[in-house]
Amino acid sequence: MSVLEVKNLCKKYPAFELKNVSFSLAKGKITGFIGRNGAGKSTTLKSLFNFVHPDNGEVIFFDNNFCDNEFGIKQRVGFVSGGVDYYSKKKIKTITSITKSFYDKWDDTAYSKYMTMFKLDENKTPEQLSAGMKVKYALTLALSHNAELLILDEPTSGLDPISRDDLLDVFMELCDNGITILFSTHITSDLDKCADNIIYIKNGMIFAESDIKSFVDSYKVLELTKNQLTENLQPNLIGCKRSKNGFSALIRTKDISSLGIDYINADLESIMVHLEKESE
Repeated sequence: MSVLEVKNLCKKYPAFELKNVSFSLAKGKITGFIGRNGAGKSTTLKSLFNFVHPDNGEVIFFDNNFCDNEFGIKQRVGFVSGGVDYYSKKKIKTITSITKSFYDKWDDTAYSKYMTMFKLDENKTPEQLSAGMKVKYALTLALSHNAELLILDEPTSGLDPISRDDLLDVFMELCDNGITILFSTHITSDLDKCADNIIYIKNGMIFAESDIKSFVDSYKVLELTKNQLTENLQPNLIGCKRSKNGFSALIRTKDISSLGIDYINADLESIMVHLEKESE
């Protein structure tokens, strides 16, 4: 059973369009949703819950259509979106009291655990919290009602490196307990640390859906001098750009053997940089 299956999701704006976005999530895996700013990550995630109303497509959670089973599905899913505004002058404990009333399986023990972990003070108000602390509070709420699936839009944005690392440890612990996580991020090093799979969106379309190892292994990076940048080589290069010592480009691993040229292993960041450069 897929925890989440998205089929041909479409949404058209005057200057942007989601085009037949389809993907699925397997239980107990961490999936990173990547793409440059404006590629459609947030629009896609908000469309899953009808916060943005898609023009076409189907969203299925736990084998149930979201539109037909919205209340039951929201009991089983935790969602955190960037830029959430709480009542700015209400104490956190008051906001929590209201929030927990919506969930049948609210867990006070889990709530206390994450409040302590993230060093949050219940007696403060949202206007007293930094942007990073607001993210931590939103995550605490999402982690406190025994959700089976967490969908998080840029959850590590605004967090310092230590807090980010702590949060990634939480993600891996949750995954070990069978929780499924989908999170968008532009910090690819976070995915290198914890993710099993990636979904890569470019210009409103899914470019790749893969386990991270297979995706990364399918590309190599070339560091070239001007003399090495020959006409025979150029058709195989992806996103060639200037670098400190000459030129840098991506190449598909399957094309390496026929060229007899040295390469270095790629990572998510280098792959994204060169693929996006190719699109410019």
